[in-house]
Formats: sequence, C-alpha cells, structure tokens
Amino acid sequence: MAGSSHGHGHTPAAWTGVIISFIGFCVAGAFMVMAQPVGFWAGMVLIAAGAVVGGVMRAMGLGQKQPPLKMVGAPLATREPVGVES
Repeated sequence: MAGSSHGHGHTPAAWTGVIISFIGFCVAGAFMVMAQPVGFWAGMVLIAAGAVVGGVMRAMGLGQKQPPLKMVGAPLATREPVGVES
C-alpha cells in the first residue's frame, strides 16, 4: 500500500484525534493495572475527547476533502414514455 495517493488519514485532524485517543488508551490501561477506577475513567474521557477533537477539526476544514460522488453505469430506473400503459 506504500505510495497510494488517496492520503487516508494524513491530515492534522486525523493525527490529532489519534494521538489524543492513544494517550487516553495508555492512561486507562495504566490505571486499570493499578486498580484505580478514577484514573481509568479519566483515560476513557481522553479517548472520547480525541474523537470529538478530531471531528471538530475535520468540521473546521483540517480533515480530508471529500471528492464529489460520481454515478457509474446506467441509471437504476428509467422513465417510461408518456402514454404508455401496462
């Protein structure tokens, strides 16, 4: 997949959201091992915050631009000529 040109995830919004969520996973995992529920839930909040921050940054235009949809092939339904009855 090296050299693909679609740029999947190579945006500031994606990197920021993933980094914040990764830190949240590390925090939650560490506090889970230490049997500290408050720290575990703080890590879970960081995970959710990463998703929110990534989504907000994408809405601000820092995410991947969506290409316009193209119709491939013939239309699924065709109109019948006027006056044709079944």
